[in-house]
Amino acid sequence: MGRDTVDEIAEAWDRELPGVVGAELELGKRAARLAALLTAPAEVQLARLGLTKAEYDILAILRSTGEPYRLRPSVLAQRLALTSGGTSNVLRRLTTADLIERDADPSDARSSWVRLSARGVAVAEEAVRAASAAQAAALRDVAPGTARAAIDALREVLVALGDTAQP
Repeated sequence: MGRDTVDEIAEAWDRELPGVVGAELELGKRAARLAALLTAPAEVQLARLGLTKAEYDILAILRSTGEPYRLRPSVLAQRLALTSGGTSNVLRRLTTADLIERDADPSDARSSWVRLSARGVAVAEEAVRAASAAQAAALRDVAPGTARAAIDALREVLVALGDTAQP
């Protein structure tokens, strides 16, 4: 198996503070590196479409809900792990771009819905296709069995850490 920078970092810490730094460092560094390697090519495609990662995430989540492609802002914030203020800023930009519409909830004056506009559905689908293709290209040299094993192992780690409500 090939060695990488994370191996070098772990070995350096093992020399400097034997037994102090271990799997937590390797797992954290590898997960962050994997996220960066998969996010970067997707973000290039999203930029081409004029979308930020946060805007894409909201469009993709709304599109994945099925018709009528709507959720409450609080649910979006929870799924994206954003603050309500951060979510509001992104929703404002998407509204200005005519990609989403905000609807009052007739049964609860304190609540509202966020819904993809017709244009938003088309842009969301184009963005999901482009981002997915970019990530698939990045993973082209990873054997399907290896990818599946990594997916399953990461799920187990996340569940063990209490992250049962993964987006």
